[in-house]
Amino acid sequence: MNPFARSYLFVPGNRPERFGKALASAADVVVIDLEDAVEDPAKPEAREQVLRWAAAQEASVLERVALRINAAGSPYFGDDLRRLHASGLRLLMLPKTEHAGQVAQVLDAVPGARVLALVESARGLQACRDIAAAPGVLGLVFGTLDFALDLELDLEQDLQPLESAAARIALASRLAGLGPPVAGVTPQLHDQARLLADWSWFRRRGFGAKLCIHPRQVDPVHAALVADAATLEWANRVLAADAAAPGAVRVDGSLVDRPVVLQARRILRRAGR
Repeated sequence: MNPFARSYLFVPGNRPERFGKALASAADVVVIDLEDAVEDPAKPEAREQVLRWAAAQEASVLERVALRINAAGSPYFGDDLRRLHASGLRLLMLPKTEHAGQVAQVLDAVPGARVLALVESARGLQACRDIAAAPGVLGLVFGTLDFALDLELDLEQDLQPLESAAARIALASRLAGLGPPVAGVTPQLHDQARLLADWSWFRRRGFGAKLCIHPRQVDPVHAALVADAATLEWANRVLAADAAAPGAVRVDGSLVDRPVVLQARRILRRAGR
C-alpha cells in the first residue's frame, strides 16, 4: 500500500461492477465497504462477491484495496474474519474500534493483516492511544459522522465541535509512530467548497489523508495538498542551499535547519517531485 496515501475512496461491497471504476480513479486506496454501504440482508452475499472478485485479481491490484469489514459488535464480524483468512485481502478497515483487543481479534483470524482503525465513538476516542499502539495497526481513521452521532454534535456549520477529538487522534498517531491520521468523509457530495474547507481544517490539525465517497472528490483532495508555485520554488531553494552547505544556512533571510529542510522535502513529495 502507498505509505503516502492521500485519499481513500469508498465503494459499496455489493456493487462489484463499480470496483474497477473505483480503481480506475486517481484514489490512492479504494475501500470496498461491507459495513454501512450494505444493508444487513445483503451482507453475506456481498462478502462472497468481494471474495470472488479478489480471487481473480493480481496481488498488485489488491495492494491498493482496503476492505471495511463489519464492526466487532455486529453478528457479521466473525464470518467476515473466517472467510477472509484464505483471501489475499490483508488491508482491513475496522469500524467502531473501541479497544485494542478488537484489533487483536482481527490479527488472530487474519495473520499478517494491516488494520486501519476507525475511531467513531467516545469509547474509541478514550482508547485511541492504546489502539494506535496495538500491533498490526497501520493508521487511525476519524469516523466523524458516527462520532458526531455518538456525542450528539452538530457539524452542519463547521467542524469546530471536533477540535479536541481531532487533536487527540493526531497526537495518538504521532506517539505510536504512525503516519498522520485519515480525516472523515464530507457528505455534501456536490459542494466542493465544503469539501475543501473540511480538508483544510483537518490538514491544519495534523491529518494527512481523507475519506472520499465519490471519485469527483479525489482530485480536489489531491490538488489541495500541492503547494503553489512560489512555495514549490522556495522548497527547491531550501534543498539546493542545504545540499551546497549542509547545516544552518539562510534562504530568503531565514535560517534553514533540519526541520525546515524536512518541511521542504514534504512539500515537494506531496507535489510528486
